[in-house]
Amino acid sequence: MAIELNDDLIQLQQAADDAHAEVIRLQEEYGRPTQEGGWTDEQHAAWNAAAAVWRERANEAQAAVTKHATATGQDRGKLEAAVKKAVRHPESGA
Repeated sequence: MAIELNDDLIQLQQAADDAHAEVIRLQEEYGRPTQEGGWTDEQHAAWNAAAAVWRERANEAQAAVTKHATATGQDRGKLEAAVKKAVRHPESGA
């Protein structure tokens, strides 16, 4: 059976990936939290808020993959891999 994707799965994974990119951007901007001087309270708060959004978006994407796999009888792992490939490597035509 061919893996069946839909736009909702793609959009949810893209949102999770975008949220993760923001966490990474903040880490790169702020440097290591253990560096001399560390992060300010505001930096910690911004990073924690971004990480919370990332977790929420990732959980939403995972729940949607599970629901879709169950509803369509697809292998969940293969579906998840196909969704991530479609988002992260669209040039592959996934």
